[in-house]
This record gives sequence, C-alpha cells and structure tokens, in this order.
Amino acid sequence: MAKGVFRLSAADLRRSTPGLYGDGHGLWLQVTIAKDGTRRNRSWVFRYTTAGRVREMGLGSLVTVGLADARERARQCRLQRLDGIDPIEHRKAQRAAQAVAVKRSMTFDECARALIATKRDEWRSEKHAKQWPQTLARDVSPVIGRLPVDAIDTALVVKALMPVWWRAPESGSRLRGRIEMILDWATVSGLRRGDNPARWGGHLEHLLPAPRKIRRGRVHLPAMPYVEVPGFMQQLRGIEGTAARALELLILTAARRGEVLGMAWDEVNFAHAVWTVPATRMKAGKEHRVPLPPRCIEILQQQQAVCENALIFPGRDGMINGNGLKYIMRRLAADQYTPHGFRASFRTWASERTGFAHEIAEQALAHAIGTTVERAYKRTDMFNKRRALMAAWGDFCTKPMAAAAVVTPLRKAHVDA
Repeated sequence: MAKGVFRLSAADLRRSTPGLYGDGHGLWLQVTIAKDGTRRNRSWVFRYTTAGRVREMGLGSLVTVGLADARERARQCRLQRLDGIDPIEHRKAQRAAQAVAVKRSMTFDECARALIATKRDEWRSEKHAKQWPQTLARDVSPVIGRLPVDAIDTALVVKALMPVWWRAPESGSRLRGRIEMILDWATVSGLRRGDNPARWGGHLEHLLPAPRKIRRGRVHLPAMPYVEVPGFMQQLRGIEGTAARALELLILTAARRGEVLGMAWDEVNFAHAVWTVPATRMKAGKEHRVPLPPRCIEILQQQQAVCENALIFPGRDGMINGNGLKYIMRRLAADQYTPHGFRASFRTWASERTGFAHEIAEQALAHAIGTTVERAYKRTDMFNKRRALMAAWGDFCTKPMAAAAVVTPLRKAHVDA
C-alpha cells in the first residue's frame, strides 16, 4: 500500500481532538466540538482544488457513513474530477432536479388549494370563495384531482367538464375557467409545460358546444307572482328572527342575497334613508345607492336595538347563512320560489302596475343600462326617481291586496227581481 494512502485506522476514528485527519486522496475526517461543549462531531470531508480554489464537500457523518463507504464516496468524487466535473456543483444540480421532480408530482387538487390560498383575498364575496373549492371537489376532483398536474391533457379536461356542461352550461363555463386558472398557475410555477388544455379560444371551442347555444331551455330561478307578495309579506312579519328580517328587507329593496346578508352598519345613512353598497360587494363592481322605504328603516332600527355586530344580519360565525332565508320560505310554504326570484317579482310589478320608465326599474336592480358609450355619458343614478319607485313598491308589499269584489250582472239582477 502506498505511503499516505488509506492512513486512517479504526483507532483514528475515535479521535477527540478537533481538527482534520487525512486518509489520503482528498478524504479527511473532520472532528469538531458540539455546541454544548461536551460532545464531539465526526464527519467526512472531500477536499479538492478547482480553478485555483480549495473546496470542501461534506460526505456525511461518521455515525452514518463508515470508513469504507467514505473511501468509496471519495473515489466517486475523484472520478468526477477526472472527467472535469465539479462534485459540489454536480450534487447541487442533482438536488435541484429532484426538487423540480417533487414539485412536478403535485396533484391537481394540491395546485388548486395553492391557487385558492393565493387568490382568496382578491375575491369580493365569501360566497365566491366557497364556490371554488365546492365546485372543484364535486365536479373535478373525482376525475383529475389525484393526478399529477403535468399529466392532465385535453381529454381529461373534457371528461371532467362534460357532465356539468350539458346539465348547467353557465356553471360548466365557470368551471372551465377555474380549471384553466389552476393549470396556468401550475405552468407559471414550473409544474407543467406546454399549452393550457382548458383554454377555450382555438381549443375547447372546437370540442364543446358554446354555452349560449345550449341555454335556450334553461329554467330561471322561480319567482313568486307579485300579486302574492303582499300576503306573503304579512305572514313574514309574523315570524321573529334575524333571517326573517333579512328576507323582508331583501324583498323591499329588490337587492341580491349577498348584498343584504353582508350589509354593514356603516353602509346605512339613517338621516337620509339611504343604503350605499360598496363596489367591492356589488356584482358589477360599482357602488350602488339604495333608497330605503319606511318599513326598511323600522327593520334596521329593530336590528340596531338587538345587534352589537358590525353586520346588520349576523349569523353564528360571521355572515348569516343563505340557507336561513330558504328555511323561512319553506316554513311559510313558499319554498317553490327562491329569495332571488323576488327581484323578478319586483320587476314584473314595476312593468305591469306602474308608469315608471324601464331604465328606472333596471337601475333599481343595479343592472347595466344601454351601451358602453351611453353609460359613459349618462352619469346619473336617477336616485330621486328610484326613491319614488321603491316607496311605491314598499307600499304595495306592506298593504294587503283588497279582496276581489263580487259583481252581479245587471241583466241577471233584473230577471231575478
């Protein structure tokens, strides 16, 4: 055996004096003192020179790597040096490749959770934030949720979309957009490569029918006939509780459910009887002023007396659940209709029973009116006219319909006489 090669013995491995002890050919045993000052740490180091600079590469602790294994590892490093490879840089590249491989093994569901966590604060409504995980779990996860995100192709996306696409075209379209966003996130994060198999333009539009072409038979949300609303409101006022008052105010203002359930005290001006819904809570992303009829003010004052929450209609855990409104309607044997349908009840009443202009009623519902150019020049929200309209609607809702009069034909009366 050549002098200076394989110099370390079993006894040398028990050295306790800090320092470096050479075995030859670049392999060294390194002894250091632990932080507690009582123990000795022994590990292997491979030292070599590259570009005039000495580098040290750790080969593991003596506890794990024995002398024979350390010599074999050092030999592999020398072979790399012989091929012009820097062992340290080679190991860094291997670890980076492994990290990428682990990332690319993320499943679609894992990517979805990561995207939702990133985007949650951008979503305007809690309902929207809940819909993402719910729809993905129900319609997408059973098909592609557990698959590596880089394995998802067009055929799998179509397979996940098809059942929803025909059953509910609008929901299917939204679901496709969510899948596309998740796969885009995965691509930007380096988890997949290539085109997005969920994109619509120039891709899925050739495999799936356009949603608008299969919407013709869609069913609108059931709406109570407006002639039944006064009687329903009379029953509703007889029910106590936060959900009942929220539903009553929803009907009187013709507002959307989310707007009412998220209503906060700082949005209400009692002095001017105005409720200002901020843009962040409106579907169109534009602030909306709502004139409040007298009964609405009464409801708010009742809530003010019993509510110490920032929300006017609070639930147990923040915002009251929308199912509470459905429960009230079921209790009043009106569950064949929906809370949202009262907007249609209001709109039909305004058309058939009043002389208010079309755009006044549409503005009351916070609908966009006219073309983009027309809206750019028409910058009034017609608030005073809407106040008169909502006052008339409030009167209609709070006053029971008069019973139908019994009419006796004159000719029949003459004969009977």
